[in-house]
Amino acid sequence: MKTIEILKPPFLLDRKRLGGKGANLASLLDLGFDVPPFVVIPADCLSEIMPQKHEIETTISFIRAYKFPAEMLDAVEAAFDHARTKLFAVRSSGLAEDGAKHSFAGQFKTELFVEFDQIAEAVRSVWLSAFESRVLHYASERRLAWAGEISIIIQEMVDAKIAGVGFGVHPTEGWRDASVISAVYGLGEGLVSGELDADTFTVRDGKIDRQIVDKTKGMFFDRHQKKLSLQPVPAGLVSKPSLTDEQVFELNALIQKLNRRLGCPQDIEFAFSDAQKLYLLQTRPVTGLELLPDRSAHRIVWDNSNIIESYPGVTTPLTFSFIIKMYEAVYRQMAEIMGVPEKVRESEREVFANMLGLLRGRVYYNLEGWYRALAMLPGYQVNARFMETMMGVKERFDIPAQKSGGFQSWARLIWSVFKMLGLLFGLNRSRSQFKKVLDGIIAEYKKLDFDRMRPEESMRRYLYFEQFLLKKWKAPLVNDFFAMIYFGLLKKSAAKIDPNHIGLHNDLLAGSHDIISTEPFRRIMAISKVIHSNSEARTFFLENQANTIWQEISRFPEIEQRVHAYLDDFGERTVGELKLETITYAQQPSNFISILQSYARQPLPERQPYDETEVRSRAEAAVNHYYRFSPFRKWFFYGLLKKTRKLVSSRENLRYERTRGFGVVRRIFSGIGRQFASEGMIESQRDIFFLTKEEIFDFIKGTSVHSDIRSLIKDRKNTYLNYENEPPLPERITTFGTVYHANRFDAVTVTKSTDSSSVLKGLGCSAGVVRGRVRVVRTPDELESLQGDILVTSSTDPGWVTLFPSAGAILVERGSLLSHSAIVSRELGIPCVVGITGLLSMVKTGDLVEMNGTTGEILILNQELPNE
Repeated sequence: MKTIEILKPPFLLDRKRLGGKGANLASLLDLGFDVPPFVVIPADCLSEIMPQKHEIETTISFIRAYKFPAEMLDAVEAAFDHARTKLFAVRSSGLAEDGAKHSFAGQFKTELFVEFDQIAEAVRSVWLSAFESRVLHYASERRLAWAGEISIIIQEMVDAKIAGVGFGVHPTEGWRDASVISAVYGLGEGLVSGELDADTFTVRDGKIDRQIVDKTKGMFFDRHQKKLSLQPVPAGLVSKPSLTDEQVFELNALIQKLNRRLGCPQDIEFAFSDAQKLYLLQTRPVTGLELLPDRSAHRIVWDNSNIIESYPGVTTPLTFSFIIKMYEAVYRQMAEIMGVPEKVRESEREVFANMLGLLRGRVYYNLEGWYRALAMLPGYQVNARFMETMMGVKERFDIPAQKSGGFQSWARLIWSVFKMLGLLFGLNRSRSQFKKVLDGIIAEYKKLDFDRMRPEESMRRYLYFEQFLLKKWKAPLVNDFFAMIYFGLLKKSAAKIDPNHIGLHNDLLAGSHDIISTEPFRRIMAISKVIHSNSEARTFFLENQANTIWQEISRFPEIEQRVHAYLDDFGERTVGELKLETITYAQQPSNFISILQSYARQPLPERQPYDETEVRSRAEAAVNHYYRFSPFRKWFFYGLLKKTRKLVSSRENLRYERTRGFGVVRRIFSGIGRQFASEGMIESQRDIFFLTKEEIFDFIKGTSVHSDIRSLIKDRKNTYLNYENEPPLPERITTFGTVYHANRFDAVTVTKSTDSSSVLKGLGCSAGVVRGRVRVVRTPDELESLQGDILVTSSTDPGWVTLFPSAGAILVERGSLLSHSAIVSRELGIPCVVGITGLLSMVKTGDLVEMNGTTGEILILNQELPNE
């Protein structure tokens, strides 16, 4: 029969034999730390003497009956000086214990103040604790295979006068440069068990923050009764710090040294003896760091209030790799256009490179980047407020004030103002030139068949087109900038005219009739009228599948001509139109036919109850009355209004030009995907969207670090499927340090009120008061018509315009006063509120609400609609 082996340091640091705690103690000795003398009974020794069958009850019975050999105690006695006169601590050292992921803290038994002749029974007690139900449950919850593999430590007992624990990281703030120390009088068991309150000392930047409590009792060993007990603390020590400053700094130095030597923040137990000597009793890695961000690290605030309109839901790697470079290039170009010196642009290149982020597949703005980019331009304090309005930012995020550079700063300011004025006066011409050049290059690329083109040629064509997107985007950028400024100025001026009319500026912008985003709806209505007027055509649309209709649409020449014209002009205008992975109407015309079928099944929508021209006329009457005695101020205001109308309309129209440009990029990469799939490089054409642009081109050029892109795609698809199944993320997220480590991107939970009614608040952007039932819609293809219900959704993009006319009103969780839903609802005269925090958590389909498109208030009512 194998005897029990006793290992005395120094020995090989074999974690499989020594267990977590034993290996840690041995490591501390090797590093020169003061550790009380100890020996280890290795895990393999205990495993070998147990029965072969590992049923729990059999094992427990064996341990209880096991007779420890006399040689074990002889070996223990030989390992310690005067062993028979000393007291010992007998504790576990599980193979999975005190690791970076699983501490097993408090799961196993520890026997303290063990006399020499009681060591064998103490070892038995600790050994048995490895098979207790709480340990088995702990392992099961963490999906750990557990067969009771522990080593057992026998260590000389320190009769502590002061003891405690220390952390090499702040447990709540995550500061990696701090130590947090908790201390009590007597043994640390009173602290660990929670029986005693402890003093807490936080050391950071050479300073001590103290939280001192009254310590009326301490845990001490009663030598007469031979047991631990709570004993009174002398009155003079009750309110006094348990540790002196010197001891706190000594512990901090110890903890920080351990952090450095062991490579990660440590969780230690310590004791000061009668002689005030510091002993390190044990150390283990702090667990849970993957959930604890370092709040002293760089802080980033992410916001998707506005960009979710362009990139709703989960966005694939290809789209993100494309747009992040676009944003970097075009906003760097914007700074150049606005006269920002090259030296400044170069110093801030990281700002331009990090305007966006991708959090669990969702696109976010990096607000610091946006504010810093804006700070390069004159009038930051004013422009920042206007940008917040444009982007729908609800909580201000400012960067530190920029220091004045004296004469050079003033000279640069004057130059920038003149430059901006020049850009403003030349904007009409710039927009026309941009449209002309874009039309030309898109017409050229439409002639190319990327489905048959070799990947290397498609790459070359893409790179040429990319240079156009990067270098010719001046007009949309300048228009966006001035739309932001003029809209902000209009809002401020309108507030002076009638402080009680919150949405006056919105009403003044209603009914412009020059926004291209409403043109698809008008075209669809025109096609639908032709279908309704031709009974044969309507029957054909009602009785056939969309694919069949598309294949045989030539039976109705007028409808065919109108459909082809629509697809040629607006085939890229669909839900998620800026995401390259989106299948557009141009790519799959049968999807557009399905839209026409939905209108063929129902009466065509009637005019909205709120006439946008009447809303606008009433708003202008209020302006005329206010300025009735000030003709010059009235002339100035209408000049501001005219310019704002043009800029806001152009902003929406230029967004469509971006959609057309992105449509070319979509065709190029779809073609590469088809070629990759036909050659067996990827499984299907659409797998291409799970690679980044750089990965695709590197694979073509021979510079890829992934030769097996099929496996890479498989992993990505699984990851993104998980993202798709997760609840939506909050519109604002704050991260610290390394973004993808320790930071949580949890969805916001809003508790619904139990009152009979409750009020939500958003941004009123199109006038009108509507009471009705809500219809929560995630995507516009969920239903054919709202039939006058109030549309409730997270965000919209231009692809939703076909659903808008059947809505009694529109409520959108995200968005701003210049977002798509705001602009189009004003144009169509549909009452609308955007930017409603918690909307989807507070209402459900069928709820009765009353919304006010002017004030932005939504009253949730629970009673039924009254009978008429």
